[in-house]
Amino acid sequence: MIDDLDEYAKAHGIKHDEERTGLTEHVHDVRWEKDPFGNDNPRSPYISVRVSLDCGCSIHDLGAFAAQMREQQGWDVAKSGGWGSSSGPEGTTYSLRVRRKSLSG
Repeated sequence: MIDDLDEYAKAHGIKHDEERTGLTEHVHDVRWEKDPFGNDNPRSPYISVRVSLDCGCSIHDLGAFAAQMREQQGWDVAKSGGWGSSSGPEGTTYSLRVRRKSLSG
């Protein structure tokens, strides 16, 4: 069973599908902050964060973004549960959950 199509594609030399994922193959310029409206239970292994991609990418596929962030930043992004986006004058912000211990900065 294949559970990560991007990893499968990389292993077989197939190009990453930027249109499907919204993410190009580069190191993303990521800004994040703790979500002021998220669950702030200090005993929870995950924390809700708000993420902005200043590199022009957008997140269409959470699994692909999670894999890239694990590789680039060491983040453990939760792929189950809810996530979403909101747009405003400063661009699009994504709300997601990340394992607390994997965040730095």
